[in-house]
Amino acid sequence: MMIDILCLTLGFILMIAGIIGSVLPVIPGTPLSWLGLIILFLSPSLPMDWLFITVTGVVAIAIYILDYIIPSIGTRKFGGSRAGAIGTFVGLIVGIFAPIPFGVLVGPFLGALVGEMAFNKTGGTRAFKAAFGSFIGFLGSTFMKLVATFIYLGLFIYQVVDNWSLFF
Repeated sequence: MMIDILCLTLGFILMIAGIIGSVLPVIPGTPLSWLGLIILFLSPSLPMDWLFITVTGVVAIAIYILDYIIPSIGTRKFGGSRAGAIGTFVGLIVGIFAPIPFGVLVGPFLGALVGEMAFNKTGGTRAFKAAFGSFIGFLGSTFMKLVATFIYLGLFIYQVVDNWSLFF
C-alpha cells in the first residue's frame, strides 16, 4: 500500500516535470512523462501492461528525436542556415533566464536573427525570414511535446481512476 502511494506520487511528479520540460529545453519533457507512466506500472497493485509501455515509449522516443529535427527543418524551409538554428537554441536559453515578458518566445526568434545576421552574414529580409522559420519550428516542436505530455498525463489519470480499487 505504501509503495503504491509512493509510485503514484513519484509518477505524478514526473508527469508535471514532463509538462514543464515540454516548454523548457533543458528538461526532456516527453521522456520524463513516459518515465512517470513506467513508475505507475511498477506499483505492485497495478499489473504491468507491456504493450502500453512499449507503444508510449516508442512515441516518446520519436517525439524526443523530432524535437531536435523540427526547428532545423523550419529554419531550412525558410532559407536559414546552421547559424540560425544554433541561434534559436541559444536565444531560447537566454529567453528563459532573461527578465523580459515572453522571453521563451522572443529569445528563439532574436537568437535566430542574430545568428543569421552576425555569423552567416545574412542581411535584412532573408535573415528575418530565416529567423521566423526557426521560430515556427520551435513553436511546432514545443506544441508537439506539450500535446504529448498532456496526453500522457491523461493516460496516467485514466489508469489511476480505472484501477482506483487496486490502489486504495
